Order: sequence, then C-alpha cells, then structure tokens
Amino acid sequence: MMTRLDPYAAAKAGMLDDIEREYAFTRGLTGRAMLPERVAAALRVVPRHLFVPAELCHLAYGNHPLGIGRGQTISQPFIVALMTDLLDPPAAGRVLEVGCGCGYQAAVLSQLVAEVYSVEILSELAETATSRLARLGYDNVTVANRDGALGWPEFAPFDGILVAAAAETVPPALLEQLKPGGRLVLPVGSPYGYQELVAITRRADGVLERRDVLGVAFVPLTGGHGQGRGQH
Repeated sequence: MMTRLDPYAAAKAGMLDDIEREYAFTRGLTGRAMLPERVAAALRVVPRHLFVPAELCHLAYGNHPLGIGRGQTISQPFIVALMTDLLDPPAAGRVLEVGCGCGYQAAVLSQLVAEVYSVEILSELAETATSRLARLGYDNVTVANRDGALGWPEFAPFDGILVAAAAETVPPALLEQLKPGGRLVLPVGSPYGYQELVAITRRADGVLERRDVLGVAFVPLTGGHGQGRGQH
C-alpha cells in the first residue's frame, strides 16, 4: 500500500542537521556533544509547521525563532532541543513548562514524559494553545492561563521545570515545586540585556546545584516575577 509522503520531511531533516551543528559549535560551553536521540525523535514527530501562523509555514523548520502574534515567538529549534536535553526528564515523569506560547515546546515535552503542565499568562495564547494541542492529539498536556512565576502548586512537585522567558532572579516558587532529583532550566538575566541559560538540580538531599550553560536572549518573565513574557 502506498503511503503519503511527508512534504516537510526534508525540512525536518535540515532542521535536525542545523541543531547538530549548533551542538558541535557550543559543546565547550554546554558540555553536550550531540543531540540525544530521544530528543531528536520528539523533534521529528512534532509538526512544527502547525504551531506557526499559516503564512510562516515555509519557514517553520529554519533554525531561528518566528513570531506567533501578541509580540511573542516560537523559540529557535536549537534552544528548544538544548533546554529539553538539559531538563532530561524521566519517561514516567511530570514536568511544568512556564510560557506555553503556541504550545510547541509542550508538544515536544509530551513525547518524553507522562504528564506536561504548561502555564501561559496571556489568555489568548493559552486558549489557542489549548485548542491546538487538543486538536493534534496531545492528550497528556494540560494548559492554564496563570502566572508562571508562581508555578502550579496543585500538581507539584515536578520532575522538571522549563521556563521559556527570562527572570532577573530565579523564582522561589519554582524551586519549591522541584522534586528531589529534578531539574529547573531557565534563562536568568536583565530584561533585554545579558542572560544566561541556567540548569538547577535539586539533589536527593535537597541541596540545589546551579550550572550556567550558555548566553541567550529571551524576553522577560511576566506576572509576579518580571515585566513581560515571551520566548527566545
């Protein structure tokens, strides 16, 4: 039986090649030599072109951010891959995403864990992401319109927390909601100034270990811990 060819297959392959090149270029900073297969597999299966405005579909698999409306963006594929890699959540785990945006990062995470909880402070984006994720069958993702700096205590603790907007300091609520052995990945720095992608691990004994990974550029975190919200 003949199967329908994926018209975006070549573009997806090109995106993964670009990510691999970025991994090689930044390995001295990130400590990551190559894109893990489990993350690559998630990136292959999630249709990025369905998470961007229709007029930008032809650009969906380029290694750069794209506008999604309301002054927000879908993050650069390399950054999505690296943050997912750094989070390294267990397959049976529960993760929190702060800054759902269009829902793409949540969809990627949904391929790797049992439960994804994603918060978005802009109600219009939260509603659109909820509809899109449901329509595409991502039934292990739950989205809410709420202040991400406060986390989602009703579902805590989390095996991993990924923040897609920059905080000047690490939100205390997110640290409190991190399970022992879990990891928080987020950009930290000045609004529209220098920011560092940071990975914080809560050890089994409760001690927090922080590692600065790579310079990045995200718009600020909104709500109780910042002045704006958006993604890289």
